[in-house]
Amino acid sequence: MTEAYVLTLGQNAIVLALLLAGPTLLISLVVGSVISLVQAATQINEVTMTFIPKVIAIVLVLLLLGSWMLQQILVFTANIFNSLPTLVK
Repeated sequence: MTEAYVLTLGQNAIVLALLLAGPTLLISLVVGSVISLVQAATQINEVTMTFIPKVIAIVLVLLLLGSWMLQQILVFTANIFNSLPTLVK
């Protein structure tokens, strides 16, 4: 196992983590910003008014993109397992 392989593996893992977390974080950010604007305009400060829509939006994103996310994780894991025989020398 060379240093280049470890660095490449780490870089690929970070990129995959960003790809998988990105959609849920982005949706949470957008929904939270919209709800905050509504709260500021109406002066209603209710904690559940931000929490419930965020949870619903995140669940919808996971339902829509969950299979893609799982496929990305499976491909990454399969590539690691397939490269194991070449690492042992």
